[in-house]
Amino acid sequence: MITQIPFGQLRKGIEVKMDFYKSELLKMGYFKSPDGSQLYELTLTELEQVYEKEKARRRAL
Repeated sequence: MITQIPFGQLRKGIEVKMDFYKSELLKMGYFKSPDGSQLYELTLTELEQVYEKEKARRRAL
């Protein structure tokens, strides 16, 4: 069964996740995506991808 989530609550959850990824990337010294976009310009999916790639790259060092 699909549960309906109020739009405001969903939006807030997305913003919280985006803030988390931006904060973590900034702590890693990561300020721009490979195409030159600022972190605040990226979507949640893009932030997740950049975060996972950067985390994996740092583990490999």
